[in-house]
Amino acid sequence: MFHSSVWALARAQHGVIARRQLLALGYSEKGIKHRVGIGRLHPLYRGVYAVGRPELTQHGCWMAAILAKGPAAVLSHRSAASLYGIAKQKGYAIHVAVPIHSRRRSSRGVIVHRRTELRATTRQGVPTTTIEDTLIDLATELSSDALEQAINEADKRDLIDPEALREAVAEMRRPGAAAVRSVTDGFVRTDSPLERAFLRIVKKAGLPRPRTQAHVNGHRVDFFWPELKLVVETDGLRYHRTATQQAADRQRDHAHFLAGLTALRFTHGQVKDDATHVEALLRRVAAA
Repeated sequence: MFHSSVWALARAQHGVIARRQLLALGYSEKGIKHRVGIGRLHPLYRGVYAVGRPELTQHGCWMAAILAKGPAAVLSHRSAASLYGIAKQKGYAIHVAVPIHSRRRSSRGVIVHRRTELRATTRQGVPTTTIEDTLIDLATELSSDALEQAINEADKRDLIDPEALREAVAEMRRPGAAAVRSVTDGFVRTDSPLERAFLRIVKKAGLPRPRTQAHVNGHRVDFFWPELKLVVETDGLRYHRTATQQAADRQRDHAHFLAGLTALRFTHGQVKDDATHVEALLRRVAAA
């Protein structure tokens, strides 16, 4: 059996514990080996065990990898992004960051990144890099569009303030910082890759930055330019197909027309495959 302190620590660490922690709680090497033999402890990495049962949640797998790389280790890169909910984990490898002086190295299933400056926090009981550092790490792996999507998701989850993020990376020379600066310059919050593609057309057309997800005439719209009296909606593939939805769209457009606004609606195909047409129309409306 285990003392209640072991169970409490294991629960706090999503079902895992390190040998060094057991020793600190008064258990001997012989006692640890005995509990491994009778199935109370289940080895995961060298000196790291699942307590009571071998099955772990994703959080438990993350914690086991962190404990395996020392007390100063934290989750990082794609693994941290998955913990924050801003990007999916890629593959099965778990990414962990450690201080530059650490002797810990990558091992099977765990990729170690050394840091001269390691800023850490805790999320859902898991030690991890800060959201700012996580985004900078992601920038070394993701395309510009995927990075923008991750930053947008972090903004929607209230994990970051885009202005504060821009200031935080302004003078950084770390790999990835320049990519984050590029995305946050002129950042506009959006809900989908389609809307981000449309914003690139807006920039190319020379229009000012629109308000996004604004409430206009009682309706939530994708893009709004008060100074141009222009509303634009982008219709994704999954939406605006049914007759009922199409009728609702027409009512929205009529409400904007009666308020003296120009309301444009572009389909997924137009934004993705006919950007020249969309750009030309935006230029004409802005000029008018």
